[in-house]
Amino acid sequence: MEHRLAVIAIIISDREQAARVNALLHDFGDSIVGRMGLPYHKRDLYVVSVVLDAANNDIAALSGKLGRLSGVAVKVTYAPEEKGV
Repeated sequence: MEHRLAVIAIIISDREQAARVNALLHDFGDSIVGRMGLPYHKRDLYVVSVVLDAANNDIAALSGKLGRLSGVAVKVTYAPEEKGV
């Protein structure tokens, strides 16, 4: 199955969801290249960026599961597909 490089941006406005977000990221840990989380205390938000190298289905599954959590906003950006690979 073809793998793509993607970045998932996650904004958590409900701190109670942080454990669920971390559990989901753990479930997809083999596909995660790196992650960075930053608290933004001024707005009481938590911002997480996750870089994945995974199959399209796995990226969609993770972003969908994250997006269904209340108080969690998710966006995915894909790197351009490599030609000839």
